[in-house]
Amino acid sequence: MSKKITFTLPAEIVAEANGGILLGDFNNWDYNYGIDLKKQKDGSLKASVTLDAGKTYQYRFLLNDGRWVNDQSAENFVAVEGLYVENCVITVPLETEEATPVAEAKLAKTKSKSVVVEEEIVAAPVFVSEATADDLTKIEGIGKKIAELLLAENIITYKDLGKATAKRIKTILDAAGSKFAMHDPATWPKQSKLAAAGKWDELKKLQDELKGGK
Repeated sequence: MSKKITFTLPAEIVAEANGGILLGDFNNWDYNYGIDLKKQKDGSLKASVTLDAGKTYQYRFLLNDGRWVNDQSAENFVAVEGLYVENCVITVPLETEEATPVAEAKLAKTKSKSVVVEEEIVAAPVFVSEATADDLTKIEGIGKKIAELLLAENIITYKDLGKATAKRIKTILDAAGSKFAMHDPATWPKQSKLAAAGKWDELKKLQDELKGGK
């Protein structure tokens, strides 16, 4: 059995963003299967997804201004081992309470929070991720720690990194602390596009030029 869950991100966290996606265990953290966040009249963002009852999931929000943000009303948070981020946690209840005055009052209270469990029971969708991690340390300027930071933000292949903007990557580095903020990711997408296309000779030539310019 599965239940439809509605996630809400309040306007104060959304700020200037006007959209984004919901990512988590339920879509294998693959942004190709991200659940679209819809802008509401009050400035908040909402997304709904069907989840298996009785299971626990980790999740986060990726806004279209490049920010990863957490649900401040999540049931719990769990640190990602070896990284500087935390994932939100939700456990989907096994049963829906009967429609009694007490149960209805509890449901109304739940709907005031950012995660709403609706009464509708539907079949859960199946998401499949075909992404295989690439060795991002082959990109000039990326070491093991930075590769782990990118992996935590669902940038796991050369293609992913090639699609990312330098601004988004810089935001990730700045959020991880001053020792990462000093890195300049301006050429990383270009390098990654060459790696994704298998143009290793061109990549080596570009990297030699970058090293020579230091």
